[in-house]
Amino acid sequence: MAIENLFDSASSVMTVISFITFIGIMWWTFITHRRSDFDVAAQLPFADDDAAGNDGERDHV
Repeated sequence: MAIENLFDSASSVMTVISFITFIGIMWWTFITHRRSDFDVAAQLPFADDDAAGNDGERDHV
């Protein structure tokens, strides 16, 4: 009986920790106004394609 009670308590604690972690991630993403950082990060794949495209064109000329 005591082991079952311990596992139930541990399960409840992990649920609360997971929820707090989720709220922390949401706060960091939406509330800290990091939009400029996210905009720069969103453009990184396109910058790599441009650099690869320019290098490839130079080889063909």
